[in-house]
Amino acid sequence: MDKRTDQLHVYFLPMMAPGHMIPLVDMARQFSRHGVKVTIITTPLNATKFSKTIQKDRELGSDISIRTTEFPCKEAGLPEGCENLASTTSSEMSLKFVKALYLFQQPVEQFMEEDHPDCLIAATFFSWAVDVAAKLGIPRLAFNGTGLLPMCAYHSFMEHKPHLKVESETEEFVIPGLPDTIKMSRSKISQHWKDEKETPMTPIVKDFMRAEATSYGAIVNSFYEMEPNYVQHFREVVGRKVWHVGPVSLCNKDNEDKSQRGQDSSFCEQKCLDWLNSKEPKSVIYICFGSMSIFSSDQLLEIATALEASDQQFIWVVRQNTTNHEEWMPEGFEEKLNRRGLIIKGWAPQVLILDHEATGGFVTHCGWNSLLEGVSAGVPMVTWPLSAEQFFNEKLLVEILKIGVPVGAEAWSNRTDSTVPINRENIQRAVTKLMVGQEAEEMRGRAAALGNSAKMAVEKGGSSDNSLVSLLEELRNGKSSSN
Repeated sequence: MDKRTDQLHVYFLPMMAPGHMIPLVDMARQFSRHGVKVTIITTPLNATKFSKTIQKDRELGSDISIRTTEFPCKEAGLPEGCENLASTTSSEMSLKFVKALYLFQQPVEQFMEEDHPDCLIAATFFSWAVDVAAKLGIPRLAFNGTGLLPMCAYHSFMEHKPHLKVESETEEFVIPGLPDTIKMSRSKISQHWKDEKETPMTPIVKDFMRAEATSYGAIVNSFYEMEPNYVQHFREVVGRKVWHVGPVSLCNKDNEDKSQRGQDSSFCEQKCLDWLNSKEPKSVIYICFGSMSIFSSDQLLEIATALEASDQQFIWVVRQNTTNHEEWMPEGFEEKLNRRGLIIKGWAPQVLILDHEATGGFVTHCGWNSLLEGVSAGVPMVTWPLSAEQFFNEKLLVEILKIGVPVGAEAWSNRTDSTVPINRENIQRAVTKLMVGQEAEEMRGRAAALGNSAKMAVEKGGSSDNSLVSLLEELRNGKSSSN
């Protein structure tokens, strides 16, 4: 059989949000480096965010390409150019965006009928993907964008409904059946999980769950050594196939790759590197809350005051929903902390910063990609979960891996600019505990060891590399048996 007909062809359909697109594009690049023909489906505007990287891979011999279809902004009632979840500014807009994803079925199905791929890897948000794959007689793998602990926790929530057996928002309950004793409260879970009442998202979430449960299996950006009990739990208790192939951010080997993940940084990476190069090893704390989090002026002021009082050197990435970016800033803050701190407004080259030897800690919202990038860099973290599954991720960092210090966040909220601010004393306490003293040293040691495990996992013969190789073997066997 010649290479063209024998070659596996895998379609990747990422959700149009930075936290989903970045890891799924990295994953697609990993597949192509294993000799797989890869097609990434997205919209024209989203394609521009990674087209340079894909072109570079093609020049190096990878069989990887992008196919685009227009985002149905008008049909969805969204403004022109709103092609990414990060562009939505309200819960109503976000709901319209998620509903618009159903309109992608027809063009994607048409592409697949033309190309005849052997497998479809699609974000959970495209629940119709499982039906299209079944129609074409190929496997669909679900990509959730998170790790196995939160996926196992959600399964327990559906099965046992522990959150309905407590009397208040703050009363703790144990999530039943998990390998570890994990306590949660209703204040830390999303609205559509809290009650049995229908919300606009309820039928959509149920559809996601149906599609995920009937998929061929799941593919996760994680590695065995980080959550071994949850790999086993997902396979044996949840009863589904899963392949762990991460941390996929480690496929970015050079500084150009690291700085261009997701989009070009609004801040010159060379300036960032020059600043970090002037600092002592492990002396800088990096503060960033992901691409979707917007804080109020009051909260930004609390962070600024805590950083000033902490005496720590820092890089702080600020996103704020206001026209006057400096209105919250204490007078003379930037000038006073000129040598001690660097403020980046907009997108930052996160992997580049975390991987630098001067970076000794990370204040994070516990989004799964940020968590994994911190783990891969071997840095301990201050945990400040906000929404999505982030309160579960905090449990992994603080209680299981023991490389996290909680800032004291207690309330889940989609709109982070509307929550009660965490006060400066709590922020300063967490930052100091992470960076100074014996406990900080021990945490740093654990984080460094886990970082080494992460790097080994994606090397040839590592746990994630083996998992990917076994998946490709299974897909090839399925392809040859259907020919």
